Amino acid sequence: MTAVQPLVRPGQGRGLADVFRHGYLLRLLVNKEIQVRYRGSVLGLVWSYIKPGVQFLVFYLALGVFLGLNKGMANYPVYLFSGIVLINFFGEAFGNGARAMVANGALIKKIYLPRELFSVSTVWVALIHFLPQLLILLIACFAVGWHPGLLQIGSIIVAMVIMVLLSSGLGLLFGVANVFFRDSENIVDLITMVATWLSPVLYVWTMVQKELPAWVFPIYMSNPITVAVELFHYAFWLPTTDGTADIPPHLLTQWTPIALVVSVLVLVVGDLAFRKLEGHFAQEL
Repeated sequence: MTAVQPLVRPGQGRGLADVFRHGYLLRLLVNKEIQVRYRGSVLGLVWSYIKPGVQFLVFYLALGVFLGLNKGMANYPVYLFSGIVLINFFGEAFGNGARAMVANGALIKKIYLPRELFSVSTVWVALIHFLPQLLILLIACFAVGWHPGLLQIGSIIVAMVIMVLLSSGLGLLFGVANVFFRDSENIVDLITMVATWLSPVLYVWTMVQKELPAWVFPIYMSNPITVAVELFHYAFWLPTTDGTADIPPHLLTQWTPIALVVSVLVLVVGDLAFRKLEGHFAQEL
């Protein structure tokens, strides 16, 4: 006798657990996102090299040369670019994840499939665009004498885990909000812009410690993006220097675990909100 499957409410799934059961659909959505994004484009994925390159040059000239942040700091271009590639990944994964439900509204209204797939697929697309930037960063690091240890390699992995968890959770949360309130897209853009300046991407973390009241620094370091960026600096930039540069105190032992916990909590909250409200997506879209 065949086992009888329990009845479930239509339009509701098991959240992110369904994503792992539909790997084939996820691959199809990732391929669709890539093809749609570069349809009619001459350069295609080459833009993954051009955009961060132009962004780096603008910030380097404005901050490194004109404001003199590169003076007295070894390999400031490596420091700057290692932060830029990570914040670019976050901005793309979070922003496109938040818009995924509305962008795929026509498909959501026609058939049922785990809607989390749309949001998760944007994270995979962001990872695909991240890889060319990472390659450029690695070439630059090796050119200036990069000599990482196992701790640095592990820091790269942990930083990416933090950013994937955080961007996925925020993408799910704001993806839900965007279905009901289109103003959420503007909030997402503001968060992405503010995140660039509230993390040590363009400046050194010691400026925050020196210029702001002491109670601000723990809050600043509780931001998972700040921790992830500093882990990238620790992994890519610090090994290209003489090793005496300052890193935030207790970065690996205290702030990294906190960042992981916060990122997991954001993902759980995003998943719960998504599961609770996804049954209303079709009529709202």
